[in-house]
Amino acid sequence: MKTFIEPGKRVDELAHAIIGAAIEVHRQLGPGYLEGIYEEALFLELTDAGILVERQKEISVIYKGRAIGKHRLDLLVEAALIVELKTVEELAEIHQAQVISYLKTTGFSLGLLINFNVPVLRDGLRRVIYSKNQPPRRQERQDENKPEPRIILS
Repeated sequence: MKTFIEPGKRVDELAHAIIGAAIEVHRQLGPGYLEGIYEEALFLELTDAGILVERQKEISVIYKGRAIGKHRLDLLVEAALIVELKTVEELAEIHQAQVISYLKTTGFSLGLLINFNVPVLRDGLRRVIYSKNQPPRRQERQDENKPEPRIILS
């Protein structure tokens, strides 16, 4: 039986605070704006609540131990949780894959994917959990004691 590791209590509490702030932003603005408008409003909501938020945080992308490029996270909250914002017709698997890539790169366990272009925000929310407890596949096993990351979408 496979075991899923949920994020710690602190990260989970942050996620709840972010979701509450996103709901408030959506209540005030509704759908229809560009992503940057929601990013600014959510940043204000979170910082007003005393939560440390970094906007457009640059991270290095590593390939075989070498930095090959940079990417920017929409929001990095309390140096522990990634928030990716969208204003699309419908969230697609590629959007979740994007968050998974960010989690892999940073080593964080939880990301929130929020699409503001919906009538009811709960329909635009996705928690993306990244856990490192799955044993590696046979053909890729290099170290018997080093587990391969596991990806969980919720």
